[in-house]
Amino acid sequence: MRNRLLNAAERLLVKQGVDAIRLDAVAAEAKVSKGGLLYHFPSRQALVQGVVERLVDRFEAALPGPDAPPGAYTRAWLDASIPAEAPEGEATPADSVPVALLAAANGPAVLDILQSRYRAWQRRLDDDGLPPGVATLVRMAVDGWWTARLLGLADPKGEDHRALRRLVTGLIDAGVPQEHGAHPTAPAPGVRPRAARETESR
Repeated sequence: MRNRLLNAAERLLVKQGVDAIRLDAVAAEAKVSKGGLLYHFPSRQALVQGVVERLVDRFEAALPGPDAPPGAYTRAWLDASIPAEAPEGEATPADSVPVALLAAANGPAVLDILQSRYRAWQRRLDDDGLPPGVATLVRMAVDGWWTARLLGLADPKGEDHRALRRLVTGLIDAGVPQEHGAHPTAPAPGVRPRAARETESR
């Protein structure tokens, strides 16, 4: 029942925004009584918080553990966020990160969840074995991409989408040490592979 209610809340969220998550609307969407909803979520805030927690858990499950090779965490961040082809139509509940970001507008208690997770994710990105700033730049590109998609701010489509993704992937590849099997892509403009910089510093 709890997952059924959260699924209903996610559907309303991605179609109509956080204001659509009202207890009566979610109960109707889930086809349960309002009393049944209140048994699991005693307030609207608790319901939105439950949605955000499940979404960020889902996103985190796609990320590798601490023993992953250099660049793997950053690449997984990209792969879990930006698909190979541009999505068509409206956002769906599978768009975990942007849905959670929308829900964060609901108030400080929900925003605290995201801020805490982002701090942990950023620490992992910082320790991903890439040159300083590269993993953070990838994260910022991903966050900007989803913001553009959700708000309709000329988000890239078709070949523009694929080119953007190749560019971000190349930025990751350029920073992975050769001994860890970096993909044979050219370095992104202004970024030298770590091996080259280490040679210069000797």
